[in-house]
Amino acid sequence: MNDDKRRGKMTVAEAGRLGGEKTATTHGPEFYSEIGSKGGNRRALQHEGTRAAEGKTSLEEAGHRGGQRVKRLIQEGKHYEDE
Repeated sequence: MNDDKRRGKMTVAEAGRLGGEKTATTHGPEFYSEIGSKGGNRRALQHEGTRAAEGKTSLEEAGHRGGQRVKRLIQEGKHYEDE
């Protein structure tokens, strides 16, 4: 389809893909590594005994809760299979 006819009709997924491709070509893999490390460090500070972490779930706790939920869902599924 002609680009002029599509103007303004791009989906969110298409826009995200195009933006990601443009960022990848202009910044390269080092950029993603750097921002990933920054985000991980920031997140760790939020969850590891800082004042900002008070009242928040630690990553370890969140993982445990998720695992318990999966375990429970599996048991429920087995229960329905038996019926």
